[in-house]
Amino acid sequence: MSSPLSLFVTGTDTEIGKTLVSCALLRGFAKAGLSAAAMKPIAAGAHFNADDGMWHNEDADQLDEASGALLPPEVRTPYLLKAPAAPHIVAAQEGRTLKLAPIVECHREAMRRADVVVVEGVGGFRVPLDNKRDTADLALALGVPVVLVVGVRLGCINHALLTAEAIVARGLRMVGWVANIVDPAMRFVDENVETLREWLDREHGVPLIGTVPHLAPPSAERAAAYLDIDTLLLALRRHAG
Repeated sequence: MSSPLSLFVTGTDTEIGKTLVSCALLRGFAKAGLSAAAMKPIAAGAHFNADDGMWHNEDADQLDEASGALLPPEVRTPYLLKAPAAPHIVAAQEGRTLKLAPIVECHREAMRRADVVVVEGVGGFRVPLDNKRDTADLALALGVPVVLVVGVRLGCINHALLTAEAIVARGLRMVGWVANIVDPAMRFVDENVETLREWLDREHGVPLIGTVPHLAPPSAERAAAYLDIDTLLLALRRHAG
């Protein structure tokens, strides 16, 4: 039996489609015959559901819906914060400390329950967790490779190249990137994506695993059709092996 796989999904910014792509990856892994679980270790922004008496986060709920191997909420999201703001600020206001060790333990538990675990980060790659650590430290603590989601809009080339440099500088391996078209009115979309494909391949050897068009409404099932899951699985297995 092969060892379970895992990856960390980060983005060039917030609101650029990390959750959509994470859900699409989960759908893709399921179609490849794998049981796929999702983690959103830190989620900022929650609402109370009177029907089940629980606090919910929209992104985490979407991940649950796309997962084939459903995790208990406390494993999927060890830190659910109330306000939709920078997690280190909200955590301080709520009197909580965002510790890495409980997240790592939850990740171990997730790996026991699924063939592949998709871990979605919070915000961009260097969002602070406290006054010393950020989400890059979280990815390092988990020890898993990274998939970068690029929100394709004006300025995305600079944002993507800087984020890729930051990922590599922290000693993490990128196994792929996804171009997610967030601005349907953007000019020269294909040219921008091609420029990034050339630069990220030349500088870091990172393949483009899919270009997701602007989908209205967003659909993980439709987005999954644009992802090359086989190429990503090959890279993940090489990393694990």
